[in-house]
Amino acid sequence: MNEQATQPPIRPVKARHEFGKLQQRLRRNVGKAIADFNMIEEGDRVMVCLSGGKDSFAMLDILLSLQKKAPIDFEILAVNLDQKQPDFPEHVLPAYLTSLGVPFHILEQDTYSVVKRVVPEGKTLCGLCSRLRRGSLYTFAKARSMTKIALGHHRDDIVETLFLNMFFGSKLKSMPPKLQSDDGDNIVIRPLAYCRETDLTAYADARQFPIIPCNLCGSQEHLQRKQIKQMLGDWEKKHPGRVENVFRSLQNVVPSHLADPVLYDFANLGAREGGKRPNVVQWLIEGE
Repeated sequence: MNEQATQPPIRPVKARHEFGKLQQRLRRNVGKAIADFNMIEEGDRVMVCLSGGKDSFAMLDILLSLQKKAPIDFEILAVNLDQKQPDFPEHVLPAYLTSLGVPFHILEQDTYSVVKRVVPEGKTLCGLCSRLRRGSLYTFAKARSMTKIALGHHRDDIVETLFLNMFFGSKLKSMPPKLQSDDGDNIVIRPLAYCRETDLTAYADARQFPIIPCNLCGSQEHLQRKQIKQMLGDWEKKHPGRVENVFRSLQNVVPSHLADPVLYDFANLGAREGGKRPNVVQWLIEGE
């Protein structure tokens, strides 16, 4: 065998320089997100959820590099949930993680059969699939005493979710960089919160991660999210930087200039001391 043919390709000087800048930018963004939201602390046991997609591969790669230089000690356990989709390449992730020498666990749960049985034909599988996957991961994290669960959602995911909730749920909320699970037992972190999807795509291409496409179950991307992604893509082409501005607005909230009477005490704003508040609903009814 030709020895030269077995060597990894050598990037041209310019390509290496561009990759270096990309890598530095992503590491800086992840480091800043960790610092801003106190995502990882001394002694943490971080469960890095690895789906096989570009984002989770990049997240694991960057966290491993930061772990070596961090002024604190923390553990990383890579976890993949094998949901038993037909033709899922079970060997890919174990082989890759073994080559890295990183501790990992493959969690096997046949959620695929459950989703196919419950969801009517022709309906999207993603919603129920996501809930079952989240439940399995939360249960495993609690059983293994993991202190943080790291998910690979990035800046664009967060902005898309904001508009999804506004347009289709009448709620002003998104994916926070850090949250406590509904059961109160787990802390979820999103280290890629400040990272752009375009950067992660370029990074995954350059690192040649063994990507596993999320089309094994035959389900199509959720139509509503697809519409939002298209809208944001069009905005970004016409007005570069708009998506970043929307994301920054999530960090610059002014409750007094919204309209949530629970979030901000509008009722007592400017109210006279000792003034009697009318029963407005009854007042309106009687005035008809």
